[in-house]
Amino acid sequence: MDFPAFIDALPRIAIPFPESAVSARAIRSDRGLVVFFSFHEDVELPPHSHLAQWGTLVAGEAEISIAGTPRTMRPGDTWDIPAGVEHSVRIKAGARAIDVFEEPDRYPLRP
Repeated sequence: MDFPAFIDALPRIAIPFPESAVSARAIRSDRGLVVFFSFHEDVELPPHSHLAQWGTLVAGEAEISIAGTPRTMRPGDTWDIPAGVEHSVRIKAGARAIDVFEEPDRYPLRP
């Protein structure tokens, strides 16, 4: 199941992947950023850290490592990454996730 049309109509964000690999739509406030990700190809994010992040896997499968502890995520699973904690992820094509970032400017909106 894809995200509904009204979510697909939200603003796109500037991420380091082509739209053919990852679609990302966002809602921003002055307190945070909510991103709806759809993965069209397998994607790997190397270890990195930033302010706090919470997310849930809506569809598909992902392998996430938080502070060196790996977990296989399936639909309905959630993650809560405290600010400054190193994490990495491998996401399979077909996955969809919702991530909420403490940083409202984590990814800039595209015009």
